[in-house]
Amino acid sequence: MIVALDGTVLTIVQPALQRDLGASFAQVQWTSTGYLIAVASLLVFAGRLGDRYGHRRLFAVGTLGFALASAGIGLASGVGWVIGLRVAQGVFGALLQPATLGMLRAAFPPDRLGMPIAVRTSAIGLAAAVGPVLGGALATHLGWRSVFFLSVVPALVIGVLALVVRVPAPPREGPAPGLDLPGAGLLAVALACLVHMLVGVSETGWTAATALGCCAAALTAAAFVRHERRTASPLVPPRLVASPAVGPALGVLVAASAAMFGALFVATYFLQEVLELDPLRSALRALPLTLMMVVCAPYGAVLLRRHGPRRTITAAMVVLTLGVLTLSRLDQASGPVLVSGGFLLVGAGFGTVMVAATAVVVRHAAVADAGVAGGLQQTAMNVGPTLGIALATTLMTTFAGRGGGPHGNARWTDTAFLTAMGPTLSALSAVAALGAVTATRLPRRARGTDAQGPLTAQAPRPTADSASRG
Repeated sequence: MIVALDGTVLTIVQPALQRDLGASFAQVQWTSTGYLIAVASLLVFAGRLGDRYGHRRLFAVGTLGFALASAGIGLASGVGWVIGLRVAQGVFGALLQPATLGMLRAAFPPDRLGMPIAVRTSAIGLAAAVGPVLGGALATHLGWRSVFFLSVVPALVIGVLALVVRVPAPPREGPAPGLDLPGAGLLAVALACLVHMLVGVSETGWTAATALGCCAAALTAAAFVRHERRTASPLVPPRLVASPAVGPALGVLVAASAAMFGALFVATYFLQEVLELDPLRSALRALPLTLMMVVCAPYGAVLLRRHGPRRTITAAMVVLTLGVLTLSRLDQASGPVLVSGGFLLVGAGFGTVMVAATAVVVRHAAVADAGVAGGLQQTAMNVGPTLGIALATTLMTTFAGRGGGPHGNARWTDTAFLTAMGPTLSALSAVAALGAVTATRLPRRARGTDAQGPLTAQAPRPTADSASRG
């Protein structure tokens, strides 16, 4: 919740931050881009660190570091400090996010993971809904710095509790996993180049720099795959990659998040530029999306248990596709019912997919690989939105013409915007439909065993000796 809240309030206060610190638009963009690159490039390696040294320990370090970085941003004297501390937040966020899934995997038997993950997803959705309103109120009355102090005290309390409260851990099966530093470096560079390229495309379109970033990402990714096949202790274990469920589930998460965030990006401009709604009224029109994420998360866990991964996730992706298609049909005459209905379908589909696909990824990982599985899931959830916004920006610019819109000097006319919005959102709905097709490759039912034994087995009970050590 703290990480999601911090990300949403930043978007609200960026204009005030820019004015107060005398920053350029490019510098303000780096307060988001720097964080994205740092967190996306380190998530998988941070998950492996948790597998080796303990997820609770990594969670505590990440949470305390995130709190201190937030306080530093609130006290920053220049935009350079803000950018640097946002990068630090990305590093600490990468430490704590896979650890949350790793701790859940260790605490619950695989067949009971759905509801804890649903609670986690609902919390994220709630933070995303509350963040803009709360951040706007604080920034209006207390200034932009106040929003960064919002999460300091809760994060410090949670971090200290994670260090103080002793929870007996299940005994480790076999030796501690290796770190594979060369593989971690190659993957970090590949993901950093990919995210930087996608952000560059969304800001400036295809240039020589973005094309070079694309080539660098592809070459480094190829080197990473080659290294992983040859090393004795790979960062991403073959037993995890070879699972018939993990790969499709990650693909679904990328497609769903790309379609949802790309559509939300375009629809937000539609509400404010075409319908001429103020930010508050725009947020209220889009509120059904976040509300349905909160409401549908627990139902997603129930559907997953009753109908299995394939039916649940395929149906949810179809709902998401219909929601994006509904938004693509909006125009100046569209009333609040149609607009909110489109957001409602998008939120219902995405909330269910988030829970079900995440549960598939985590439950098909052995406890020893839970951190890596959590890192892969979080990586998909960072790359997907960046990909969706880059695709939306590229298509909008192509169909509406350059020189206007979000990153141009002129405002697109309503006719030009609507001409581009339909094909753009239709393309994003095709991305969601591709995710639905990918979901048909998932298992029909949850498998009977995992790497630790039957899925219906209870979590390992700590022995007296391990409890005393804990």
